[in-house]
Amino acid sequence: MTGRKIGILALQGDFAKHEAMLKSLHVDTLLVKKAKELDACDGLVIPGGESTTLTKLMRLYGMYEPIREFSLTRPIMGTCAGMIMLASQVDDERITPLQLIDISVKRNAYGRQIDSFISEVKLPFLANDSPFRAIFIRAPQITAVGSDVEILLELDKKPVMVRNRNILALAFHPELTDDSRIHRYFLENFSA
Repeated sequence: MTGRKIGILALQGDFAKHEAMLKSLHVDTLLVKKAKELDACDGLVIPGGESTTLTKLMRLYGMYEPIREFSLTRPIMGTCAGMIMLASQVDDERITPLQLIDISVKRNAYGRQIDSFISEVKLPFLANDSPFRAIFIRAPQITAVGSDVEILLELDKKPVMVRNRNILALAFHPELTDDSRIHRYFLENFSA
């Protein structure tokens, strides 16, 4: 899967785990800390972390408009807090989402750190039907989905993985497993 460079927003959060997963797939990566570094990327991952902190740092480093501009022609995947940042609406006024996918999100809906859990889920959008270990850590919940958003995966009849054109958003952490299927899906199904 060489030939493309995937940026990973590296202002805060678990960006190193996404980098390791992409490198295991032989993908060139760039830890993005400045807006101009987006120019060198064919796709972007916004990792999990702390969404209020991400809001502050993205403002401080002037990332909002460059990421919105980036999304017009290149794919973005957001996991956990990254999904919160991609949403159109968030239940916390301290957060300024990018509004790149028409979903409403409730922060920490699955509980505090102590309430974190792993769920074995089937990935119906993939031919390989072996279970995937979805890791939810202080996970957000998608509370509403726009008509142009495709629900890829549900847990307890609630969406936990959605897409819209070139935006992929997940409530869980695929980078914390040894299973590369979701990263591979992002690389293979979202055009740059």
